[in-house]
Amino acid sequence: MQSTELAAKFAIDYGFKLLGAAAIAIVGLIAMRWAGAFVARWLDRRTLDPPVRHLVVGTVRGAIFTLTLIAVLDKLGVQIAPLVAGLGVVGLGLGFALQGILGDLIAGLYITAMKPFQVGEYLELLGVQGEVTDIGLLSTTLVPPDASQIVIPNKKIIGEILHRFGHARQLALKVIIASTTDLERTLTAVREVVTASPRVLKSPAPVMAVETVADTITIVVKPWLAISDWEPAQAELYPAIVERLRREKIAPFGAPRAA
Repeated sequence: MQSTELAAKFAIDYGFKLLGAAAIAIVGLIAMRWAGAFVARWLDRRTLDPPVRHLVVGTVRGAIFTLTLIAVLDKLGVQIAPLVAGLGVVGLGLGFALQGILGDLIAGLYITAMKPFQVGEYLELLGVQGEVTDIGLLSTTLVPPDASQIVIPNKKIIGEILHRFGHARQLALKVIIASTTDLERTLTAVREVVTASPRVLKSPAPVMAVETVADTITIVVKPWLAISDWEPAQAELYPAIVERLRREKIAPFGAPRAA
């Protein structure tokens, strides 16, 4: 009889609390999913990068989940104030421990929002250079011509001088000929070789100019190339120019070389 009375008293004292907590949890989870989906659809209509959208959606869902958890614990009679104070102390300690990561995160959000550069562009900064292959929330990855990877923490990028090449680079070559050589015929031959290359961009047009005149004449050749073609174009243009000059019976002082 006594056990029955205890069970009835427990059901009366805690039954409604458990039902209320369960109802709050169900409503909170539904609200979390609905709000996340609503924010995701809203952000899809904005020009935000995927990392930013995912972070915003995750933050909204996390906030609703936290509020739901606090409401459930309060409904069950758990003292929230000491718990919140304890979480605050833990959060402060984690903040100091993770301040480097937080700095990279904030810088990553700035980069994805302000777009000082984009994936596929060629950059030079912090003494390194390469094509941007990934812009993450914590780091940015560059791939230099040797196909290695350079991973730069985002906070080191903000505030630094950034040389942005974009999606094309200008290749600088030099052709040295004797001062007695027919200059116009040489320029025509070199221009035809360069413009005939499928890797050389038609616009902007290649730049050709005489750099120095002495016992020899130095011709500077600067065609524009897509980022992916910059390295192989050097290997193709060098022998093509030499072969054309030989056919024209123009003797270069050595093979064309990079500026």
